[in-house]
Amino acid sequence: MTLFGQTTSWLEVVAFISGFASVWLTMRAHVANWPTGLVSVACFIFLFIDAKLYADAALQIAFIVLGIYGWWKWSLKQSQTNDHLRIARTTWQEALVLLLLCIGATAAIAAWLASRSDSPLPIADSSILVFSLAATWWQARSRIESWFVWIGVDILSIPIYWSRDLKLTAVLYAIFLLVCFGGWYQWRKKLSLQAIAV
Repeated sequence: MTLFGQTTSWLEVVAFISGFASVWLTMRAHVANWPTGLVSVACFIFLFIDAKLYADAALQIAFIVLGIYGWWKWSLKQSQTNDHLRIARTTWQEALVLLLLCIGATAAIAAWLASRSDSPLPIADSSILVFSLAATWWQARSRIESWFVWIGVDILSIPIYWSRDLKLTAVLYAIFLLVCFGGWYQWRKKLSLQAIAV
């Protein structure tokens, strides 16, 4: 099908709508972001395989696992705090460990993709995979720093998806980028209110 002069598929449209809804709900710290996100990532598995972005396709499978974990974790936290998700900060030690793990994992996966697949962008593809997992892990643990990692992932993803003829997905990630700034702002306000309430 053609949408705004660009060729796309119904699958990409469904991924776009559910993906946008998921990030919007995350910005609002609403637990429904997790099941909505599961719909989106299921669509993206097939889209990324077709675009030969194999690490991104594998990422969607990991997103399913982390999405179920995040859904459970947020549901548990909200039931314990009267339906209000508590936002937290990451310590510098946790951030350093995660960064080193991300760098090592990106290098290993990129080397594997370069030697074992026809991936056209193994380093970028691997970076999106690894740092998205890190951002999702922090998001599931309601860490405000998850938004900074997502911002970096979005900045990297937009030109990659555009170059692989996933134009609607590239537009979605541009929207994600804007929503991430809003999400960071919203979570920062919640964090400030929590500090006042203590």
